[in-house]
Amino acid sequence: GAAKNRPMTETRIDLGRGLAISPTDLTENFVRATGPGGQNVNKVATAVELRFDLNASDLPYAVKRRAAQLAGQRLTKDGVIVLRAERFRTQELNRADARARLIALLKTAAIPPKCRVATKPSRAAKARRVEAKTGRGKVKALRRRPTKDD
Repeated sequence: GAAKNRPMTETRIDLGRGLAISPTDLTENFVRATGPGGQNVNKVATAVELRFDLNASDLPYAVKRRAAQLAGQRLTKDGVIVLRAERFRTQELNRADARARLIALLKTAAIPPKCRVATKPSRAAKARRVEAKTGRGKVKALRRRPTKDD
């Protein structure tokens, strides 16, 4: 058969910021790639479909939420991130590519967004604003038709 499901058995994959994912949360499915490649492409299952169960993982809720946002269309209704790698002609390179892309996505999700710090305009900035407004008002006043009392 072309497709084989293989759960991983290695040490945890580090994402930085004290976060890591278990390789048991990853499932790889080998399928036939599309595109050019002749007989090779028709015979060998080199493309990799990497599935990462986001809901089952032990990542914090906030990270899961950001990862789901980043995954977009690649997230299934069941909360599984599906990445397909078929850039290379070998299974090993495609596996590494899919892994690297998943890790990059999760590393990005691990970074909490910066909080917006409310600031106030300085007194000088307020003065400049008022000055500019008065200046504009004067220019517009000069454009008006002169009145009888002028």
